[in-house]
Amino acid sequence: MTPTGIDLRSYDMPFSDAHDFAQLVLPLKGRLTLDINGAGAVLHPLRAAFIAPGLVHSQFSSEPNQSLIIDFDLAAVPSDTAARLAERPFAAVGAAAAKLIDFIGMMRAQGGASAGVLAHWTPLLLESLTHQPLRPASRLQAALTRFEAAPGQPWNTESMAKVACISVSSLHRVFREELDTTPQAWLNAMRLRFVCRQLVESSLPIAQLATLAGYADQSALTHAMRRALDITPLAYRKQNQTKIR
Repeated sequence: MTPTGIDLRSYDMPFSDAHDFAQLVLPLKGRLTLDINGAGAVLHPLRAAFIAPGLVHSQFSSEPNQSLIIDFDLAAVPSDTAARLAERPFAAVGAAAAKLIDFIGMMRAQGGASAGVLAHWTPLLLESLTHQPLRPASRLQAALTRFEAAPGQPWNTESMAKVACISVSSLHRVFREELDTTPQAWLNAMRLRFVCRQLVESSLPIAQLATLAGYADQSALTHAMRRALDITPLAYRKQNQTKIR
C-alpha cells in the first residue's frame, strides 16, 4: 500500500476539514484536541487517530505540538484492518508502533521518507495500531454519552457523578485515570467541540448555539472561545465553512 501523502504538522488555531482519503494523525510531541464526526479525544504520543474518508473533523491545540500525518487510500487496506480502524478511530499507541512512528517522523524531517519506503512502513504501522489490546470498558462511557447528548444541561460535578453512579471524589479520580483531565475541563471542551461542529455544519444563529451548548448567552460563548481557542464564533464559522465547501 503506497500512501498518497505524508507530512509533519503543528496545530494551534482551530479549523475543520473533510477529504475523500483516509488519514492517520500520529502525534510526535505535545497534545492535540481532535473531534471526528462528533466524537472527540485528546491525542498525544500514546494516542493516535484514524479519520475515515468524508468525515468532518476539527482540531486545535493550545500548546506546542507536532504530528506525523499520513494520507492513504482506504480501498488499498485489507478489509479486516479497515474494519478495526473504523471501530477504534482513537487508538492506543503501543511500544512497537511508537518506535516506528518516531522513526518515520525523523526520516520525514530529514527528507528521507520516500513514497517507496513508506509503501513498506505503512502496512506495518497499521498492523501495530490495529492489534493493540482493547482497554477495559470505560467506567464513564455511558455517562459521557449522556453528557454529550445534552450539552445544554446545567451539568456540574454533583449531577455528573449522579449520572455516573459514583461519588464526586470518584468522578474526579476516574476522569483523571481514564481521560487525564478533570470533569469540568472535559465538560468545557465537550461544549466547545459541540459549538465548533455546529458552527461548521449548521446555519443556526450563534446566540441559539450558545444556549444549546449550555452557555448563559452569546457573550459567554464568545468569551469561552476566545479564552480557549483565541477566535470568535463568527470568525470560526467564516473560516471553516469556507474550507469544507
